[in-house]
Amino acid sequence: MTLFSYSRASLFSILGVLLIGLGSSQAIAQQGDQTLKTIASLDVPRYLGTWYEIAKFPNWFQKKCVSNTRAVYTAKPDGNLRVLNSCKTAGGETSEAEGLARQIGAKDSPKLEVRFAPEWLSFLPLVWGDYWVIDLDSQYQVAAVSDPRREYLWVLSRTPQIDPKVYADLLQRLKQQQFDIQKLELTPQKN
Repeated sequence: MTLFSYSRASLFSILGVLLIGLGSSQAIAQQGDQTLKTIASLDVPRYLGTWYEIAKFPNWFQKKCVSNTRAVYTAKPDGNLRVLNSCKTAGGETSEAEGLARQIGAKDSPKLEVRFAPEWLSFLPLVWGDYWVIDLDSQYQVAAVSDPRREYLWVLSRTPQIDPKVYADLLQRLKQQQFDIQKLELTPQKN
């Protein structure tokens, strides 16, 4: 869900690591004994708006985020989505990153790709990250997003807090999709 901005030097370092790791991550993806299932279809206009991060698998690009992580999705005239991610850092500052999301496949495809790297790098496949909607309630209030290798996982809600039963039920569905829910880290949402 969330990638935060980089300096050019760190961006090139990241690209190098991604190039090296591409082969090994593809091998790992093939070893999985169950293909990750997405929701059947995504109504993108209903998905637009603000989503609060309830929990996530810890990742390197959100290390500085300590609370109030959220994403705001808005439609662009070309059919893509503007993504504005933000969070509070330990120093109390707000960190923001603007990105672009594009749907892969049909207009109702739940598979998207997201890019936070500069636009001039958008021709490189490795600057695009998978953003697959794998769970979504019928009211578009609670969602789970991941990638085909299950390396990343975000639980999102339209509100800063989530009903404990709704969360527990979602965790059971994620377990059925072979996620290690013990890795989930709750995200504080403070006023």
